[in-house]
Amino acid sequence: MKRFLLAFIVLLLLSMNTYAQGGVDTIHYRKVYYWGTTGMGFPIGKTKDILSPKFSGSIGLDISLKNSMFFVSPTLYTLSFKYKQLLPDPDFAYRIEDANTNFYTFAFSGGVRKQMRRLNVYGFLGPGVGLTSEPRANVLTEQKLVKMENKNHFNLSSKLGAGADYKFNGFFLGLELGYLHNFRKIQHTPVNIFTVMIGLKSDITQIGDRVIDVIGIDGSISGKKEKK
Repeated sequence: MKRFLLAFIVLLLLSMNTYAQGGVDTIHYRKVYYWGTTGMGFPIGKTKDILSPKFSGSIGLDISLKNSMFFVSPTLYTLSFKYKQLLPDPDFAYRIEDANTNFYTFAFSGGVRKQMRRLNVYGFLGPGVGLTSEPRANVLTEQKLVKMENKNHFNLSSKLGAGADYKFNGFFLGLELGYLHNFRKIQHTPVNIFTVMIGLKSDITQIGDRVIDVIGIDGSISGKKEKK
């Protein structure tokens, strides 16, 4: 799956150089977009022994740089999975067969995009930090009660991916494929996740301009004072 994703990104980036430059309006010139998605994270390799996919999502920004071919994207991914505890935990007497776990990952990615009229294709890569929440169960025999707890782990990660979006009147509809690797293992097992997300992208540049006006910085995100 990792090789497939890398090949997909390479093909997208190569295709950026095969289209003519003429007749393209600067949709992304000095723009800030809000990007909200829903989808799933699919465990890869040995990760599938522990995790199973559930619906997940992300929220983030797409910020065009001065050269609109390049952008940065701070994004929060909330990935949910069904969880199976294979290894015993010395702090708990029982293992869990069927539970839920969540990965919260904030990724700050840089990318390159090609605009072809209303269609855009792009690739991105960047580091991430996050929190993994693993469920545990305490059985209180006298009270005849099972008390659920969460063990939270801080982790570092890397995120890469590629996608495409198409502009309609007032918004973009986009599809994004990604690969997430957590450097901290879960139950001594590597964490590798293939993400498939679909969502909407909205222009919030004017909000950024208003913030700039309020704090008194000279300039304009949307390029009102400087046009291409």
